[in-house]
Amino acid sequence: MSETSAEDRIWTVPNLLSFLRLLGVPVFFWLVLGPKADGWAIGILAVAGFTDWLDGKIARAFNQTSRLGRIIDPAADKLYVFATIIALLLRDVIPWWLVVVVLGRDVFVACFAPVLRKYGYKALQVHFLGKAAMFNLMYAFPLLFLASHSGWYAEIARIVGWAFALWGTGLYWWAGGRCMSYRCVNW
Repeated sequence: MSETSAEDRIWTVPNLLSFLRLLGVPVFFWLVLGPKADGWAIGILAVAGFTDWLDGKIARAFNQTSRLGRIIDPAADKLYVFATIIALLLRDVIPWWLVVVVLGRDVFVACFAPVLRKYGYKALQVHFLGKAAMFNLMYAFPLLFLASHSGWYAEIARIVGWAFALWGTGLYWWAGGRCMSYRCVNW
């Protein structure tokens, strides 16, 4: 199998995991806003976070990286973050300013896309800062969700959740700014 055909693969285990994560986004959204089945919704977020880590491990360990995987994996992450912050905002779990700050970073990066395309760059590269930011945010939101409940765990979840949220948001902006530099684009 040539390098080009390996990059064009669609049917890989990592791509299947990313696709399943994509399917979970509307289910999560419905669970939070419809029946308010918070336990199931948090379970979906936990599985999404685990499969995000797992698909990358499998892709690298078994040489199953693909062009499609480099598109749908970060797309699934972004959709989970978007769906989660909107759902949590609508449920009054997180404040509006956090939504503005997190989504503002994506608007900031999107504003530079036409400039980068003009100079021949097709897509921003995923790098460690972005992965670390997403990791923090994927842990922050379920914890903040748990913090909105009453129980012995709520206060601990609130403290740890906000720590992950603030750290993740800072890293998210740092990663976005770094992507505007030549280093990220040329990696």
